[in-house]
Amino acid sequence: QVQLVESGGGLVQAGGSLRLSCAASGLSFSSHTMGWFRQAPGKEREFVGRISYSGGSTVSDSVKGRFTISRDNAKNTVYLQMNRLKPEDTAQYYCAASRVEYALSRYAYSYWGQGTQVTVSS
Repeated sequence: QVQLVESGGGLVQAGGSLRLSCAASGLSFSSHTMGWFRQAPGKEREFVGRISYSGGSTVSDSVKGRFTISRDNAKNTVYLQMNRLKPEDTAQYYCAASRVEYALSRYAYSYWGQGTQVTVSS
């Protein structure tokens, strides 16, 4: 059974930093692209970034220069380092796994975690 478990969310002031982690089990982690998505109340789930099994990564324009994705295949874990956080980054953050290397759409992801809440106060 595939499990993706996010952690590291919380409440932070604007300008602060958080690092989210997502621990995966039950799948061949090193052969999956791992993605991060977020969803604010009343909004669609949106792409934040992804990192392929080879280590190539992409982040959305809204977080470019502030967020970085990395992975540790030995620990089956993917990270989202979030710096210079803004109130508009407030959302539930989800990690997901895909067999598609350059997966940008949520529909390309087969497995999802339960999410972790990030709240940025102004």
